[in-house]
Parts: sequence; structure tokens; C-alpha cells
Amino acid sequence: MPEIRSPRLAVLIDADNAPAKIADRLFEEIAKIGDASVRRIYGDFADERLKKWAEVLPRHAIIPQQQFAYVTGKNATDIALVIDAMDLLHSGRFDGFCLVSSDSDFTRLALRIREQGSDVFGFGGKKTAESFRKACREFFFTETLLPPAPAKVSTAKQTTPTPLDAEAATPIILDAMMRMPNEDGWVALSGVGSELASRWPDFTCKAYGFRNLSKLARKISVFEVDKANRHIRHKPTPAKAN
Repeated sequence: MPEIRSPRLAVLIDADNAPAKIADRLFEEIAKIGDASVRRIYGDFADERLKKWAEVLPRHAIIPQQQFAYVTGKNATDIALVIDAMDLLHSGRFDGFCLVSSDSDFTRLALRIREQGSDVFGFGGKKTAESFRKACREFFFTETLLPPAPAKVSTAKQTTPTPLDAEAATPIILDAMMRMPNEDGWVALSGVGSELASRWPDFTCKAYGFRNLSKLARKISVFEVDKANRHIRHKPTPAKAN
């Protein structure tokens, strides 16, 4: 039986129109679609604004395509990205393209790639024009790829500190759960605690008025903890009545 391979993808990132802090979750999302065989990013990395991108390139094996801004107001970055996209398209080696940008100028590129029979997956901000979003087979908002910000606990001295709302801890706990293996949606509560301590050292259940994670999780409406306090899961969505 022939081996089924993952779709081969070309990931092209417009550094001028995509924040570096989405990088980790961006490639997690792309991995669900296929294999990111080509990973290129375009921009003038001599510009201080792109310093954050330069720091994350090695972590994800992204190849920078340096485009110096020789003339103010001229976008050499977009042109370079389009040229590479067309070269890769006509090589016939790729099943799909991931275009990471909020720039609607890439609408025609997305349409041209799809005319050739390849899929296009767009990644951009909510401000992205509808034309570009609709030109892609599927479009992902980069706001959903931002890392969750840990809740900040006030350092001001208070006689009786006011606990934070338990529900505010939902995105942090959920993110930790998604990084762990599960069985029918259940994950080990102790593992979630270790993941929280590793990724968010400032996170503490006491800030929400609870002594431990199981008590905090039980207070949050979307989580379910088993009777033994060993496992946690996101509550299943109730089936809609006919």
C-alpha cells in the first residue's frame, strides 16, 4: 500500500505585515494542514521594526529573504514574495501555499495560485480586506495565534488582596491543556500544573483565591475535573435539540 504523505506547503511570510509573536502558534496551525517544506520570510531586516522576527527565525528554520528599502515608499518586499511564489508554483512541487500577511495586495496572487489548482491558506489580522480573505481556501486571523498574556497580580501592598475572577484564567489553562496528550479530551491535571509553571512562572492559583489548580478549575464554567482530582477536560458542547 503506498504511503500517504502530508500535503507539501510553501510558507511565505510578509514580515512588514505580520507580528513575530504569532510565530509559535502559526507553525502549530500550519502543521495541522500539512508539511511546511519551504519557509521564507521577506523584509528589510536591517530595520529595527523587524528585530523581533530576526530573533525567532532560527527556532522555526525560517529562511530570511533580505529586501533593502532602496527607495522610500516602494515595496520591494511584496514584489520579491510574489516572484518567489510564482517560481514555486510553476515548479509543481507544492500542494498549497500559506500566505502570511494582512496586505490585500496579495489578493491577485492568491487567486492566481488557486487558478493553477493549488490551495491557498491565508493568515492575517482582522483588518485584512475581505477580498484577500475570500481569495483563500481558508483564512486564519492572526489575533487567535497570539500567546495568551498571563494575569498580572498587583504588587501593591494591600491588607486584603482582591482575588482575580476565576474565569480570567480560562485561556491560560486551556492553552496548557492543548499542548498535552489527551484521552477522550481528558488530560492529567498534574501535567497541566507543570505546563503552567514552565510557561507562565507568574501564574498562581492563589491570585484567583484558590489553594490549588483543581479547585480553581472546578470554579471555571468551561472545565470539568474528575472526582479523583486527577484529570481535567473542556466540557463537551451540549448537542442541539432537533
